[in-house]
Amino acid sequence: MEVSYKIKEPFTDKILLVFIYIFLAAVLIVILYPLIYIVSSSFSSPLAVMSGRVWLWPVEPTIKGYTAVLSNPRIWTGYGNSLFYTAAGSFISVSLTIAIAYPLSKKTFYGRGPIMYLLIITMIFSGGLIPFYMTVKQLGLVDTRWALLLPQAIAVWQLFIAKTFFQETIPSELNEAAEIDGCSDIRFLLSMVLPLSKPIIAVLVLMYAVASWNAYFDALIFLRDSALYPLQIILRDILIQNTVDQTMMVDARTMEARQGMKDLLKFSLIVVSSLPVLIIYPFVQKYFVKGVMIGSLKG
Repeated sequence: MEVSYKIKEPFTDKILLVFIYIFLAAVLIVILYPLIYIVSSSFSSPLAVMSGRVWLWPVEPTIKGYTAVLSNPRIWTGYGNSLFYTAAGSFISVSLTIAIAYPLSKKTFYGRGPIMYLLIITMIFSGGLIPFYMTVKQLGLVDTRWALLLPQAIAVWQLFIAKTFFQETIPSELNEAAEIDGCSDIRFLLSMVLPLSKPIIAVLVLMYAVASWNAYFDALIFLRDSALYPLQIILRDILIQNTVDQTMMVDARTMEARQGMKDLLKFSLIVVSSLPVLIIYPFVQKYFVKGVMIGSLKG
């Protein structure tokens, strides 16, 4: 007869576990409440939002904010531009990152050490905004879509993550066997390395896509044509520049309604602009965590 023994958990460990759960619950509330407040405010009436009556659930539910946002042609233009910048930028960035990280992961690559040191220097030092702008201007990229795709296409941190993944995952014996069979380096990369590197590719796509979707500073300094503005610039205009003109001769009720509608548009636009990232992230979260753990290894 098999007897199973259960180890009794000490009382102090139980107390510690309770405090841990309480702390994690508090952190969860702190993180979730602003998101819940924004979503609830976006579905509330303008006067309820302005008067501060929204705390947890929508007050006087309405979709007036989303109707105003989705009927604005600038929103759709910005949305289309952001989708293009995110898709094209992620493809360019991931392709260049893999093209650099894979050779650096091979110990037989000549000049590997100096190149690594140069990449690390770029993480610590920067030329500054003015030289950066002058470089982009001399290349003729100002006020073009390429200004948001090429100048910062490669992130050194993502490159190191990809390099470490290739070192830890792709065995050198596999490369040697492919060379014996007459396989070239490019063929080996396309036929063997990339199919085995789906997790790191998903991580790179997520990192670059989120950065591209949320970026606005480069567009702010490089773009002049409003038809090229990404959605984040449109959001910035509404949140910062689109203020109510106090010199207009209107009564207090009209002024109150306009201010309330302005606040409602802010919350509705925040939800609309964050929706793609919130939808995609749960499907690639496990790859993202794996990529962070890969980056913590030495190599």
